[in-house]
Amino acid sequence: MSDLGGLPTMSVVPSAAQFHAHATSTFFTTLLLISFTLLLLFYLRRRQKVNKETSSLRLPPSPPGLPIIGNLHQIGDLPHRSLHQLSLAYGPLLRLQLGSVTTLVVSSPAIARDVLKTNDLSLCSRPDIATWRRYSYGSLEVALSPYSPRWVSARRLLLTHFLSPRPVRGLSAAREEEVRTLMNTVAAAAASGHTVDLSKSLMSLVSCIVCRAVFGKRFAPAGESSMSEIGGVLCLTAEILGGFVAGDYFPWARRWLNAVTGVHGRLERSFKEWDDLFEREIKERERAGTGSSEDGTYASVLMRLLKEEQSNKEGGLTRDAVKAFLWDLMFGGTDTTVTTLQWAMAELVRTPRVLARAQEEVRRVAAGKSYVDEEDLPRLSYLQAIVKEILRLHPAAPLMLPHECQQSCKVAGYDVPAGTRIYINAWSIGRDANLWDKPDEFRPERFEGSSVNYQGQCFELVPFGSGRRICPGILMAEWVIWLTLANLLHGFDWALPAGVRREDLDMSEVFGLVVSKKEPLVLMATPAKLL
Repeated sequence: MSDLGGLPTMSVVPSAAQFHAHATSTFFTTLLLISFTLLLLFYLRRRQKVNKETSSLRLPPSPPGLPIIGNLHQIGDLPHRSLHQLSLAYGPLLRLQLGSVTTLVVSSPAIARDVLKTNDLSLCSRPDIATWRRYSYGSLEVALSPYSPRWVSARRLLLTHFLSPRPVRGLSAAREEEVRTLMNTVAAAAASGHTVDLSKSLMSLVSCIVCRAVFGKRFAPAGESSMSEIGGVLCLTAEILGGFVAGDYFPWARRWLNAVTGVHGRLERSFKEWDDLFEREIKERERAGTGSSEDGTYASVLMRLLKEEQSNKEGGLTRDAVKAFLWDLMFGGTDTTVTTLQWAMAELVRTPRVLARAQEEVRRVAAGKSYVDEEDLPRLSYLQAIVKEILRLHPAAPLMLPHECQQSCKVAGYDVPAGTRIYINAWSIGRDANLWDKPDEFRPERFEGSSVNYQGQCFELVPFGSGRRICPGILMAEWVIWLTLANLLHGFDWALPAGVRREDLDMSEVFGLVVSKKEPLVLMATPAKLL
């Protein structure tokens, strides 16, 4: 510094720190400009190529989009609702450009039939999504992997050994024991005058049932319905899979985008937790020897199959494939089942008429019993109608897992080029006023005497999908849902906490891989006076 008139002044020559800061700022500004220019050039070139390829095709209606991002800006925090509004304006088959991904959105049962049945083989693949590929050990599991002969074999194995009627029935004792543990936990809260956080209790229940089926143990304190170590891993995974991942919409920049947004790091941490769990359980069974295969758990069955294939040198089932199956079995039905139960109890306490009728049916069928057994469930027709109505009104996955076109075809008279991503908006179909009388109302009676079901042949109710990609765990899910609801309604009278009116119960949603209730469901339980 120099002294001019007694006032200190900065030297016209910058310091090393100033020079470094200026250079850094200039470098990043230049890098940003270069990146944006390259991105724009890539977009214009790709757009020109796409326009040339599709100029002769008959494509579905599409709202105008913006350069580079396409229609992404028109998708809000609740995409199933945003897409529903767009479908009202542009039709039940909607074409969107989400970043660089061409997407179709289906919002009518007739077009859903065209996608899931008529063109099932052409449209039954899955897109290549980085998070999916990681959790599936490089596309070795069933739910998230692209269609291939290996996928067909994997699905057959999953159904035959784990999700067909015989193995599902074999888990009835575990389901009933865990539901009774939940009932004891609720009874303890009721006796002390405390509220019950059903959201947390239901997650504990379902995760314990799944853990017992897969590993033969609960991962939670004995006799308690409390969150286990698995619950945290499940929640984190659902958050990652259900969140917005920029790389999914700009595949050519996926690695860079997932790194700078932190997705890659979170994904690897979550994946490692799963992998460590699976490796620990596999090694435990390897140490135990062949006798462990007789316990009937999913993990032991997989280890037996792995050993048999290694002995026969077939090589179709690898250690990573075993882990991929374990991930499918652990994650596949947990969040969706919990969410369905949560919405069901919320709607029931908001609708006393339905709650009273459901309780009358359950208590009549299970008269003289402390608990409802699985043998009672087929006689609970009104309860089953309630479950159908919940799956219509609150499908756990309102935007079914996306399909990808593997060979060009026509849907509803429009051309669908290979590589197109397709979403079925089950939420929109369930709210269609042309299909359902007063579609926003919770009215289980609409299903009484109706042949409509969710087994994949009625396209006005497709919460589990249809065709080759129908959820293989339907049977397991419905038995857990029926048994849990039946017992909660049989054993307790339910009410909102003091000071909370029915109309004030928060029913807002939070979007993810499944759409769950934004706020926990907290209720008061009073032990029922059973005859």
